[in-house]
Amino acid sequence: MPLFKKKMQRSKSLSRKEISLARLENFRKEVITDHHTVPLGELCRRLNTDRENGLTVKQAADVLQKTGPNTLTPSTKTPEYIKFLKTISHGFSVLLWIGAFLCFAAVTLRKLTTHEFDTDNLILGCVLVVVVMVTGVFMYFQEHKSQKIMESFANMVPPKATVIRGGETMTIVSRDIVIGDLVDMKFGDRIPADIRIIQSQGFKVDNSALTGESEPQYRGTECTSDDLLETKNFAFFSTNAVEGTAKGIVVACGDHTVMGRIAGLTARLQPNKTPIAKELEHFMKIISCWACLLGFVFGGAALAMNYSWIEASLFLIGIIVANVPEGLLATVTVCLSVTAKRMAGRNCLVKNLEAVETLGSTSVICSDKTGTLTQNKMTVCHFWCDNITTNADITVQQNAAKNYRNTEAFDLLMRCATLCNRAEFIHGQEGEPIATRSVRGDASEEAILKFVELSHLHGSPTDFRKTHPKLLEVPFSSTTKYQLSIHEMDGRCLLVMKGAPERILARCSKIFIDGTTKEMTEEYRIKCDNACVQLAEKGERVLGFCDLLLDESYTKDFKFCAEPANFPRRDLRFVGFMALIDPPRPQVPDAVERCRNAGIRVVMVTGDHPITAKAIAKEVSIIKSKESLDVANVGVVETIPPTLKDTAIVIHGSALRDMTNQELDHILRSFKEIVFARTSPTQKLQIVEGFQRLGQIGKLFAFNS
Repeated sequence: MPLFKKKMQRSKSLSRKEISLARLENFRKEVITDHHTVPLGELCRRLNTDRENGLTVKQAADVLQKTGPNTLTPSTKTPEYIKFLKTISHGFSVLLWIGAFLCFAAVTLRKLTTHEFDTDNLILGCVLVVVVMVTGVFMYFQEHKSQKIMESFANMVPPKATVIRGGETMTIVSRDIVIGDLVDMKFGDRIPADIRIIQSQGFKVDNSALTGESEPQYRGTECTSDDLLETKNFAFFSTNAVEGTAKGIVVACGDHTVMGRIAGLTARLQPNKTPIAKELEHFMKIISCWACLLGFVFGGAALAMNYSWIEASLFLIGIIVANVPEGLLATVTVCLSVTAKRMAGRNCLVKNLEAVETLGSTSVICSDKTGTLTQNKMTVCHFWCDNITTNADITVQQNAAKNYRNTEAFDLLMRCATLCNRAEFIHGQEGEPIATRSVRGDASEEAILKFVELSHLHGSPTDFRKTHPKLLEVPFSSTTKYQLSIHEMDGRCLLVMKGAPERILARCSKIFIDGTTKEMTEEYRIKCDNACVQLAEKGERVLGFCDLLLDESYTKDFKFCAEPANFPRRDLRFVGFMALIDPPRPQVPDAVERCRNAGIRVVMVTGDHPITAKAIAKEVSIIKSKESLDVANVGVVETIPPTLKDTAIVIHGSALRDMTNQELDHILRSFKEIVFARTSPTQKLQIVEGFQRLGQIGKLFAFNS
């Protein structure tokens, strides 16, 4: 019979793994849809909607009745009494219940046979019951409190959204949004569903919670990739709009959104037993076998010595109960509770007490980058002007900002950065440190604004902008990849521009270098290109800056027009680069080194660009090898040359998608320093399962500050 049970348990375990892998594969297939690639007309016909007027009110009501509300299906709630019964009947508690039952059986047996009352066994049985009940109450209270906190996260679902139905704009509760609805979005909104963008005006979204991109991502009408997570004409449920406005057609709601499928996939996974649960279960089996063996040996010996069967039975029960460690469960529970309380004092929520011990048994840490290893805050880290690259102070205080080279080239760069910038400080925080002040605007422009404020070259950027008012602005777009503005400057008009380095350099015929303006020769262009490449190889986002003092025919009264442009946009003067990065948290390198000394591997798993991920990994000591193997767009062979065993490896999500489990396991086993970049949330789960197949005990850290 025990053998049959073991086979049944093994078959259940295998089927559960197979089901998990099948669901993972199905999710990968489901998430690859054509909603972002089909022509807009075909999409409207498919969803029976109109790109101008949206659905009618009746159509929306019919669809809502068929598909249900736009919400994630909540997990099945276990009744509270069932949760309590589980806490007093799992693992080692079973052995204590058996011991208590044997004690009460001994009391009953002695009372029935000898008419004597066995006070010792009665007290011992009651003690065992009290121990189980008290420890159960401790565990139930801790898990119940954590569960309440986790349930409060459900309030993050956007409460309202603006839709166009029958040509009329109306605000409705987001749960009433249906597939085919025409949604109007603006900065500050939370995206209420998966939406195909059909109109966009400087629209940007924060996808850091989904893809790990710390920089807000532009969203337009053009399909830029077959990969749904990479294309620019799609906005995802529960992400945030941070800039601009847009309209779009809802193509997926609730559980069918990308975020909903991820939530459903993780909710269906069966949690593995914790190391302490496995050890207690193993210890319980050993103690049970040992106690039963001793009990039957001494019970048999008592019978052989001509004791009655009643006395031999009581002796057998006493031996078994004597070998039950009554205080072990209480000791373990109290220790875990004290540790959980200490961790709560450090803002670390412990949902399950046994997870505390699992944290101490960790052998692998898979960590996200954005907001976990980094500060989730863009910062100017380098700037290049006058053919000199200068390291910017990226500390919170930034005390070295006042020591930057106060040259004319730096002055021109700061002038461009101040004027060609839409970000502004929020009023009411003037007395606070610059690094901690809130800014309204794009993350990159926020970083540049704070950098300019700290340099103190032109005083306050706000005052400088008031002195030189803006006459025209052309916002950044994915097509032009530059931002342009024209300002009044001492009776003349100054054009300033910033954007992608290659686009800026292509529009420049002059350069300010060596303290004067010179023609942009091929030699100077090569110097600029080399400086840009060196900064980009550090994983930094590089922006180029240029300006042009318009001739006297352009005055402040001239009516500038952006489309078609009635002013020059070429033959500009290049003034320099600024490089931005999401800097690592100051305490991370030391933490990574301490984990390494403790025998714990730290692996980066991020949705960010491989170059950026690799640069941050080197900066925080996840990668210490001088050489690294980059794997992208191709599969990985099973055999890796021995010369590469001690190198680091950077794996692109596209390569991971084509790997088999055997190839992934081979990489996880062969390389000590690993970085996964451009990974989707599903692939992160795949990586964790790969480490679990190798018998590793690990944690996946992914949170934003």
